[in-house]
Amino acid sequence: MSTIAASTLDLEKAVQVLRYVAARVPNLYHALKVLYFADREHLRRYGRFIYGETYIAMRLGPVPSTAYDIVKTTPPSFLCDSLQAGREQFEVAGNLIAPKQDADLDYLSESDLECLNAAIRDYGNLSFEALRDASHDGAYEAAGENERISAEDVARSFPNPAPLLAHLRGE
Repeated sequence: MSTIAASTLDLEKAVQVLRYVAARVPNLYHALKVLYFADREHLRRYGRFIYGETYIAMRLGPVPSTAYDIVKTTPPSFLCDSLQAGREQFEVAGNLIAPKQDADLDYLSESDLECLNAAIRDYGNLSFEALRDASHDGAYEAAGENERISAEDVARSFPNPAPLLAHLRGE
């Protein structure tokens, strides 16, 4: 099991990260994929995801579960109060997302911003098809449809994954 588990989720940071990305990438599909690529890079460089997100292998690629729950137009009945509060931070209309206020950068570290900005730059303006194809990587392929993508599978998709895998296992 990954050391990056649901218990490490920082929901307030998730909202701030989503605000930051949505202000720069207003297409919802693209914004959610940018989160994936930023987290991949943050895991590769720093050994952790930015706010402890869980990714699900859905038909069109990896989906950040918490961020998706925050912005879905039809909330699931089990949505907790804190996710409902997060939802109120965004305007979602069709495929567009806009934060109602700027991100509080006090929640974001230099490494978070470094990886978020790189992912915004590299993936934020790709075509839908190019973004979908790029996100169908080894980690995505290792998970079954609608299954969790493990941090270990993300690590295995990098060259020389052994040190990162050892770190994730707490070795």
